[in-house]
Amino acid sequence: MLINELAKKTGVTIHTIRYYENLGLIQGFVNDQVKSNNYKHYDDNVAERLEIILEAKEVGFTLAEIRKLLESWYGTTSSREEQVQLFTAKIEEIEDKIKQLKQVKKRLEKVVKELRDNKC
Repeated sequence: MLINELAKKTGVTIHTIRYYENLGLIQGFVNDQVKSNNYKHYDDNVAERLEIILEAKEVGFTLAEIRKLLESWYGTTSSREEQVQLFTAKIEEIEDKIKQLKQVKKRLEKVVKELRDNKC
């Protein structure tokens, strides 16, 4: 499929698809038999990778982390344990953020209470 078809299928803009391709997260291919254009073609594997990228971004992975995730997922160099460690590290990072946000919430609640009690 061409890039516009891939964009429609995945809901990812053409600009974003090209950006991910420039970062090396996905890869299209040029049909060597067609000499009249440089259109890139994308297969279902690229659509699957885009879905993984979107889901990973949604749960908080950075693009650098997503690169490692894709290399781990599609490459043969990472063991299952290394894959587990990648996800475990992200879980720990999220837990730290939750703790920080709870502290911020407590501080804000204290300020609101002081404002209501005219202590500020």
